[in-house]
Amino acid sequence: MALYVADADFFIQAHRATYPLDVATSFWQKVKQFSQAGILISIDKVKDEIYKNDDTLKKWIDENLAAAFFNHIVLSSNYKRVIQWAVSKSDYYFKKAIDEFSDSGISDAFLVAFCLQNPS
Repeated sequence: MALYVADADFFIQAHRATYPLDVATSFWQKVKQFSQAGILISIDKVKDEIYKNDDTLKKWIDENLAAAFFNHIVLSSNYKRVIQWAVSKSDYYFKKAIDEFSDSGISDAFLVAFCLQNPS
């Protein structure tokens, strides 16, 4: 069975732009269904990003996703490896993009490290 790991934009952009909670209810029911089936998960850093706004998305998550949906990420050598990889690509990416990716307040690098640590 495939396992999908959702980033913050999966939730935020869906809620704000493409699939508003009050319009695309079937989308959000599928998110809930896939989370309950263990097909869709995320990490606590993603939850932190989402919870920066106290809005209807936060409320929906509180009411529909189990606490275990957001896996706690343990800093590991994989996180260091991801950051080193990003820095090594300075010939390809602007410094601003590398800095944003490496920002500890943003979940992207942690998400990649989590996936490397849990390759299922």
